[in-house]
Amino acid sequence: MDTGLTTLRESDIAKYNSTANAMIKRVSVLIRAKDTGSSTPLAGTRRRFVSTISSAPTRSARKVNISQTIADMNEGDSLLTIAQHNLLYRLRRALTVALAVRDVFARQSELEALEAENRSSPLQGEKAARFHKLMSAASFVAQFTAASYLLQTLEAGEDSGFEAPGPHFSFDSPHEGLKHLIYGLDSAISGAPDDILLMARARMSMQALIAALMSRKGRFEALGNFENVHIRLDADDFELNGFDLRERGRSRPLVMNFKKPNEIIGNHIAKYQSIRLAKMLMAYDFDRQMNPFVELGGFLFTFIGDGAPGTGKTILIQMIAGLVNDYCQMAGYTFHYENFGVDQISSYQGKSGQNCKQFVTNVMDPRVIGFGTVDDIDQIAARRSDDKASAGQQEITAVLMESFAGAGTVVRGNCSFGMFSNYPENVDDALRQRAGARWLVDGPQTEEDYIDIFALLLGSNHNIDLGRHELYATQEIKRAVSTAYEQHSKPQEEGLIKIFDRYVDAHGEPKNLKDIGLYLHAIKQAEPRLTGRAVKNITDAVKMRAMNFELPDEWFEKPETFLHRPYDEKRAMIAELQMPVTMDMIMQEINRYADSEFRYTDKSDAAAVGNYVRDQRVRERAAAEITFLKEAGQWNV
Repeated sequence: MDTGLTTLRESDIAKYNSTANAMIKRVSVLIRAKDTGSSTPLAGTRRRFVSTISSAPTRSARKVNISQTIADMNEGDSLLTIAQHNLLYRLRRALTVALAVRDVFARQSELEALEAENRSSPLQGEKAARFHKLMSAASFVAQFTAASYLLQTLEAGEDSGFEAPGPHFSFDSPHEGLKHLIYGLDSAISGAPDDILLMARARMSMQALIAALMSRKGRFEALGNFENVHIRLDADDFELNGFDLRERGRSRPLVMNFKKPNEIIGNHIAKYQSIRLAKMLMAYDFDRQMNPFVELGGFLFTFIGDGAPGTGKTILIQMIAGLVNDYCQMAGYTFHYENFGVDQISSYQGKSGQNCKQFVTNVMDPRVIGFGTVDDIDQIAARRSDDKASAGQQEITAVLMESFAGAGTVVRGNCSFGMFSNYPENVDDALRQRAGARWLVDGPQTEEDYIDIFALLLGSNHNIDLGRHELYATQEIKRAVSTAYEQHSKPQEEGLIKIFDRYVDAHGEPKNLKDIGLYLHAIKQAEPRLTGRAVKNITDAVKMRAMNFELPDEWFEKPETFLHRPYDEKRAMIAELQMPVTMDMIMQEINRYADSEFRYTDKSDAAAVGNYVRDQRVRERAAAEITFLKEAGQWNV
């Protein structure tokens, strides 16, 4: 979230270059020595010898030259390796960034004013105490910033047999704190046999430092304002969001059984919109951190897919992820796919909500192209009125509602979230309405669909004649989608058909925006869930239909053709393809959305009726058995 975003300028950082250069060449720190008291019990007793001379822990001065420590790793070679130079450069950069962030903290607190006053005359009393508290907090901020910078900018390595030495702290001043950070890093990397383990030990040292810092954070009262600070350094792609820890490291390749569009039979509208969604995501501009489709309209941030088991929801997920993954590899972008599942529901209070928030944060990271899914959403996020749901499920519902359409939600256009369910009627109404699009995933429907899917799954290891059938002819995407959209010119669900017929009898076919408003109000009278948010979802779907064009495939063959162009050029290329909104589009999208609500209501009512019928049958059977037992004289036995 960019609220309160502070961008560090190079001029703010460069002024500390000379200080950082001196620190990586030579620092002197005072390290607390271990207690020198005897640990040997006196003979015949359980008491230990206690000297009459004070044996309190003492401090000893240690001098560190970390640049020399790194240089000494190359026996007989005066030049540093690329990894060694990168570590030394990143360390120097971390020190300068930490001191610049320390200045930000000083400006946002009383520290800057107190420092100016202290330079003119030494502070006394309460002001002096306040000054020392703020200086300690500034030291905490500087050490946390430097360690976070190194974790975000150093490549990850692995050294499972290495245990990082305990970190050393000083909160006297930011400079002293950073000197102790250098001492701890020097101790960790000393003796690293190669570059991979050098990087691994450096990162592990910083991880240990941050963990130790966070365990002490409660001691510093003056850190409260820094919790809400958002700082970004564009040159290094470095971010600080309060004390939230974000590690970059080495991204792992996505492992999934990807599917191609021609491997999906039926589900024409869902398949078509999946293909468009994949290409929409790739229009995201990393420099501007915005997508032209968000600005022009038609970007799909959230959607819900519903259908019976086995109709193809999982295959749709695999297809979208596969398309985006291929495009990202071609363009050199990072793709992050993540599914939030039932295994992340925790029995600990608050942990489920934290897991869900982390899932959303990972997918919405503006430095990646993200796709997040919540499969079986009805099992993971509970209705708020469901007394039988766990606290963890209720937490997830609250987090998803706030993340998808909350006051702080920022849609940049780099990511999309899909919710999938066999029973969408069990999803909380408010959460379901936060899905900007409804995809009916009903699988193969026609005779041609079943011929095509059987031939596809059977494969080619046979000599059986196909018969009089043009294989996959009805799966041709433009033809299939055109037919599918035309079907929604009239309602499909029985409840909506009755409303539409009554409206047409009273007013005739809708011809203008007033007629559309009257039709929506008529639907509202029968379906209270057609709220203002539902109307917004419909208008967003109409805008998406105005973008009802498939970005040319040649735009995605080479990154310089479209993907790597400046934002304004990409926006102009897309705008040229935009079409005007028509009455047919509006009616089709109203009917599609309203059909889904009536479908959810009908399924919910059908389930309730089924349960009631079953209960009545059980009662009648129980009454018959009771009567039989009474007549046989066995009822009171």
